[in-house]
Amino acid sequence: MNNPWKFLTAMVILTTLLSALVGCGAQPPAQPVEPAAEATEAPAPAAAPTEEAAEKEVVLHTNLGAEPASIDPNLAQDTFAINSLEGMFLGLTNINNVTAEIEPELATRWEVSEDGLVWTFYMRDDVTWTDGNPVTAHDIEYSVKRAIRPETASPYAYVLYIIKEAQVINQTDVSSDTYDIDTLGVKALDDYTVQFTLEAPASYFLAISSLWTLRPVPQWTIEEYGKDWTEPGNVVSNGPYMLKEWKYGEHLTFVKNPDYYAADNVQIDRVEVDIITDQFTEVALYESGELDIAGDGPGTLPSEEIARIKADPVLSQELHEGPRASTTYVGFTMTKPPFDDPLVRKAFSAAIDRETMVRDVVGSGVPATQFAPVGIFGAPDPEVGIETDLEQAKAWLAEAGYPNGEGFPTVTYRYFASSLEEALGEALQAMWKETLNVDVNLESQEWPVFIAGINPETPLGEMPEMWRLGWGADYPDENNWVYEVFHCTASTNYSRAECTEADESAQQAALETDSEKRKELYEQVEALMFGEEVRAAPYYHRGYTILAKPYVQRSYPTFAPVNWDTWRVEK
Repeated sequence: MNNPWKFLTAMVILTTLLSALVGCGAQPPAQPVEPAAEATEAPAPAAAPTEEAAEKEVVLHTNLGAEPASIDPNLAQDTFAINSLEGMFLGLTNINNVTAEIEPELATRWEVSEDGLVWTFYMRDDVTWTDGNPVTAHDIEYSVKRAIRPETASPYAYVLYIIKEAQVINQTDVSSDTYDIDTLGVKALDDYTVQFTLEAPASYFLAISSLWTLRPVPQWTIEEYGKDWTEPGNVVSNGPYMLKEWKYGEHLTFVKNPDYYAADNVQIDRVEVDIITDQFTEVALYESGELDIAGDGPGTLPSEEIARIKADPVLSQELHEGPRASTTYVGFTMTKPPFDDPLVRKAFSAAIDRETMVRDVVGSGVPATQFAPVGIFGAPDPEVGIETDLEQAKAWLAEAGYPNGEGFPTVTYRYFASSLEEALGEALQAMWKETLNVDVNLESQEWPVFIAGINPETPLGEMPEMWRLGWGADYPDENNWVYEVFHCTASTNYSRAECTEADESAQQAALETDSEKRKELYEQVEALMFGEEVRAAPYYHRGYTILAKPYVQRSYPTFAPVNWDTWRVEK
């Protein structure tokens, strides 16, 4: 069983790499930057399968936890979608699930200009789409341009705002203005060389190059099928797995891609992915042998089940625990009364008993008062923000004009359908009632409906006052947290916050090259966003609790999507 709360070891490796590149005010080196020699080499081939193994199909049975909203790389934004498409679409780079190091995938090497603004990636020439077409730099250029076009409405486009002209183009009001997509800082120099020009030096762009949003997509297939291009039978992909079946609300089936350039290294022939939102059912199916893995979604196994599992001599040996670079929080609709008053938001945050939530409801993780967990570059240590303080919570609500909850309207807290999220919602509801004497309605929705319903474009009258979201690191830098999630204009800004000093500091930190100054700025941002303005109430940094059969050989990444192609099933 893994030690659950050692320091985020896997994350530290990559943090150190990125911090070194940021480097104490030093300018990027004059010589081209290339990955270490061992990183540029192709992974060592797996042992050749025996004749008997070759005749028997190797199948993995796991659970996703919810329906993916989309498996279009330019439209994906949630764990369910990202884990589904990870095996289908290759990136320029990949974050190794074991070491957390950035390694080549489509790119074999890369160079950075002396001023840090131009990144050039040199690609493999032996990768094909499942329809036989070659995967080229032009496919990446098309994908990035598609993600940035405002008509695409990519929810993750803001992650690419460091690319020259990306933010300006993406935020164009196409009903009243026009844009020139060819001014975007991405260009295929030839079939296997793609170049990015940035707005400012950003060492973390190497990690961004691994993200799904800028992975190549097939223009010809998209133009033929439109929004249905990712349906089974239509979809064209290029990774180790292909989508064979998607039975909505029930399961997805992925099969090994025989034309994948490293197919000989992929041992699992078929991955059967169930869509089970009730985690008690998930554990029951694991115990009956119908699932090989349970708990591999964004949440954790129910605390009641964890206690039982740890007491079981067999199951306890199959339980794996550890930290995730991920935070769960209560989001506030800051433009909807009564949560347009920061005193109300402060009261609701201070009334959350974070220790109880972690110990009795979740059963894993650590209490949180700030957004990014310690271990992320720039995350304050010790944490800042609002701690649990029940008397202070009452005082803040009284100061807002609602002593002992008098006159406070009934409000809604919305969450996505899951047995864990139901338990968390009920616990929050009880805490707010007991401490603040307010009534909170709970509202559950299936994931695709839920995430669409809290979009900033949703009319205010249809928005809940509060909602549940979480964030898992795409790369271990505060830029990926406070700037890309909560900035007033350069993020989705689910909270609908107006621009303040916090946003200015977050933007300044994104462009700062002195690592110590960046840390100071991020501490200010965290304190403002979650201690003063209270755009959200973080309450725990998640851990993972995963059951895996002894015959499953796999990794447990602190962050980054899981790579099924590196796993093995040895029955």
